[in-house]
Amino acid sequence: MSTHVTRTRTGDTAPATDYDTDFHAWAMEQAKRIREGAFEALDRENVAEEIESLGREQFSKLRSAYRVLLMHMLKWDHQPEKRTRSWLLTIVQQRQKVEDVITDSPSLKSRREEATASAYRGARKEAAAETGIPLRTFPETNPYPLDEIMERAFDL
Repeated sequence: MSTHVTRTRTGDTAPATDYDTDFHAWAMEQAKRIREGAFEALDRENVAEEIESLGREQFSKLRSAYRVLLMHMLKWDHQPEKRTRSWLLTIVQQRQKVEDVITDSPSLKSRREEATASAYRGARKEAAAETGIPLRTFPETNPYPLDEIMERAFDL
């Protein structure tokens, strides 16, 4: 743990917690410093990296929801005899997850095409592995436009 001392706006001194040694304590300390306005005492580089990481995490959530959704759409289209309510429920749930992520982070709306293209690569491989259908059977690029992904009706 780092032993250097920092001075807050109020003049109090406190030992700085090392980012690599105790992340939780470091995060709580950084939050306190921000609230106190002790910006000169912030671990700016690591705080910036963590904020960027939060943004990447939101994109990852979007891509993950699309991956599961697209995998179930592929299964639905390529195994009509095995369609179940469970698949239908998963499609509904993943659509809701996509909507929730976009609601929480509206700027990701402009990255939906990127997210679906990336998600489809994994969905295709997972659909092949789960169904036993050869990978080559599934289109190499995403065959579903965004409106179909989110609005297509699925009935048993």
